[in-house]
Amino acid sequence: MSNRIKNINRKILSDKYFTLSEVKFDYELKSGDWVKNTWEVLERGNAVAALLYSTEKQTVILVKQFRLPAYMNGVETGFMLEVPAGILENNDGSAEDAMKREILEETGYKVPKLTKIYDAFATPGGSTERFSCFVGEYSDEMKVENGGGLDDENEDIEIVEMPFKDAIEKINSGGIIDAKTIMLLQYAQINNLL
Repeated sequence: MSNRIKNINRKILSDKYFTLSEVKFDYELKSGDWVKNTWEVLERGNAVAALLYSTEKQTVILVKQFRLPAYMNGVETGFMLEVPAGILENNDGSAEDAMKREILEETGYKVPKLTKIYDAFATPGGSTERFSCFVGEYSDEMKVENGGGLDDENEDIEIVEMPFKDAIEKINSGGIIDAKTIMLLQYAQINNLL
């Protein structure tokens, strides 16, 4: 832990699906002066995301689903085009296990091999959530279930297979505005996965 932070006091403001905490702490500025700070922190837990791609077909699999916060912030329909992703659960043995579970739930594909490429924070100024990001090659034979999400979580997910070049164009045109999806598509582009 940093020796520039002390007297940390955490108060839980809400503990429903996620935990929202008020954190008060003393922080030492680079000048050596100590100041008191109060931050609200969203404690989401850690998450996973993966880009599924086919070198044979030059395609990627994305999912389309309604996102209330995006709707509240100007996305007209509230539907976002994203890579499969989800939150690590207590019974997941690893981030890779969690990602394979999420891929199966959301897309119906059982992908045997994923490659972890990096960990990233999406909003480190307000959330503790860290994403473990993966890429994995898929084939039509790996489709073993319908996908579409879990009924008991009211998920209503559309599976979208599209040419990789179209997905890159959707970044440029504003059709893909999800950060983790943009980062993973650009990773694939930079590293010539397709």
